[in-house]
Amino acid sequence: MTYPFGAVVGMDDMRLALLLNAVSPAVGGVLVRGEKGTAKSTAVRALAAVLPAVDVVAGCRFACDPTAPDPACPDGPHDADAPGQTRPARLVELPVGASEDRVVGSLDLERALTEGVKAFEPGLLAAAHRGVLYVDEVNLLHDHLVDLLLDAAALGTAYVEREGVSVRHAARFLLVGTMNPEEGELRPQLLDRFGLTVEVAAPRDPAERAEVVRRRFAHDADPAGFTATWAEEEAGLAARIAGARARLPHVVLSDAALRQVTSVCAAFDVDGLRADLVTARAAIAHAAWCGRDEVTEDDVRVAARLALPHRRRRNPFDAPGLDDDTLEQALDDARPEDDGPPEGDGGGPGGGGPDDRGTGGSAPGSGAETQAEPPTPAEDGAPDEAAPAPERAAVAPADPFRTRRLEVPGIGAGVAGRRSRARGDRGRVVGATVPRGSVTRLHLTGTVLAAAPHQVARGRTGPGLRIAREDLRQATLEGREGNLVLFVVDASGSMGSRSRMAAVKGAVLSLLMDAYQRRDKVGLVTFRGTGAELALPPTWSVEAAAARLRELPTGGRTPLAAGLLRAHDTLRVEQVRDPQRRPLLVVVTDGRATGARGGDHLGDARRAAALLARGDVAGVVVDCESGPVRLGLAGVLGTALGARTLRLEELAAKSLAATVRTVREAA
Repeated sequence: MTYPFGAVVGMDDMRLALLLNAVSPAVGGVLVRGEKGTAKSTAVRALAAVLPAVDVVAGCRFACDPTAPDPACPDGPHDADAPGQTRPARLVELPVGASEDRVVGSLDLERALTEGVKAFEPGLLAAAHRGVLYVDEVNLLHDHLVDLLLDAAALGTAYVEREGVSVRHAARFLLVGTMNPEEGELRPQLLDRFGLTVEVAAPRDPAERAEVVRRRFAHDADPAGFTATWAEEEAGLAARIAGARARLPHVVLSDAALRQVTSVCAAFDVDGLRADLVTARAAIAHAAWCGRDEVTEDDVRVAARLALPHRRRRNPFDAPGLDDDTLEQALDDARPEDDGPPEGDGGGPGGGGPDDRGTGGSAPGSGAETQAEPPTPAEDGAPDEAAPAPERAAVAPADPFRTRRLEVPGIGAGVAGRRSRARGDRGRVVGATVPRGSVTRLHLTGTVLAAAPHQVARGRTGPGLRIAREDLRQATLEGREGNLVLFVVDASGSMGSRSRMAAVKGAVLSLLMDAYQRRDKVGLVTFRGTGAELALPPTWSVEAAAARLRELPTGGRTPLAAGLLRAHDTLRVEQVRDPQRRPLLVVVTDGRATGARGGDHLGDARRAAALLARGDVAGVVVDCESGPVRLGLAGVLGTALGARTLRLEELAAKSLAATVRTVREAA
């Protein structure tokens, strides 16, 4: 039995954001970000129980409203006196591994070709119409599916195009996504398209934590009894949502309130105008929720705290958040001169939150970010590695830049991404195959060619082809996949001065940003002193890798062999966990290998490299050696790995463009 929405302890911002979208789905959905075990999924699943019931046309798979049926409904047209029925609002969960056909629906191609019947099977978008569509771990969903969901949510309509047949149906739903930022972020372009976002964390107050455990135990022991205890509050929430929906069309957004909305959005330097529209819609919904007929400054304040934190980020590694001082100054600047500061917290029936305890305060985070300590003047040369060098404090990375694309050779079959070539369900058509099951993407030319030789035997006498099941061909697509990019970074004293290490960190940070944009999994191995460390096990959280990189200290000897062996062990384990994701090893070093006296350190490094090469691991060696005299040891390492070697300055995309221009000019 579903846990009651009203029984969720704390989480005021999250509950308020969900309720504002329940009042006005035009706000654009909610993205809930937070660590594991913070009741994100529990609260979302509980929301559907307090949504007002919906009237639908009996038997309509697309949940048409009997009072205003969709004239283009694929199950229609519906008669004016079509029988109706009342049912609860649905909560539809979209699994991370869902295909595009499962989401939008699909045509039965076999029946279309063999029987001439255009049969359409609705997808999850149709099932979620007039209800809630919930995507857990939305950051792990393929980008093209997130795009598709957000487009449908914004337009209120889903379009299905399959082999010349078009189907359109209404798809108005409350879109809710939850995610753990440690598992990777959404791309900024997709993040911006969620209306509201909230950060949640487990309460730190022992009494509040105890109440969470107490209620959970009570629910698990007697779900029906616990639900009955909260039935009255649930009914009150449902009635309040229905009342706010009825009041919503009559709420007035005055010019003064609109100026405050636009002033706040301009103050936080957000891109585009989506932020202004979402903030205005959320402010109107909050006024309706609080029982007001006109938007107040407090409504704008609450809406901004929910609509803007994820839109002020300027690059993937900026923490989300909103500076309260900037917000208040923007509101003050837009306030008419004869108006004083607002009184109270906006007043109105029910206060600002779902439990009448206010709006939940400001979103976590702050616009003021701690800057890295500026580097001291560059040191002269590299330290003498005959004895262990003292450990240096972490060096701040240089400014990142756009890198050239590094990719794994050959064709893979991993998850969709933007790095290496792969066969999958996206991309350009490169051929046709005999389908193993049902046909999901017909290759028409291949099907016709397969059927053509059998027409006489099948008794064809007139125009048109006679097509059998065995003639059908599935289109083969080639697109791009995401990879596991494992960085092996030399942090030893041989990497030289602070300015050189800053350049190395800046280059790795740039590669991390590239991995973020290409939907890669990343890991970080570092080696220095007496051994190597798996600083970050393979993860989707590029932010975590960037944080570890910034904190990385330098100094000491160069145990290159240990770093390569640790990389080998990491890739071996990851191959078992995620066998379809091909690895790309990026070794960032000057190629030197030092350690205790008497050892063949360079030989050990070459043998470790040969072990990786025998495992057919694709790799790139980034040569960090500088100065007028170069030993070329990174190139030797690259040969042993069977990897390409690039100098540090060759990583930038502009260096590749310059090379292409030079070749063209020479030709």
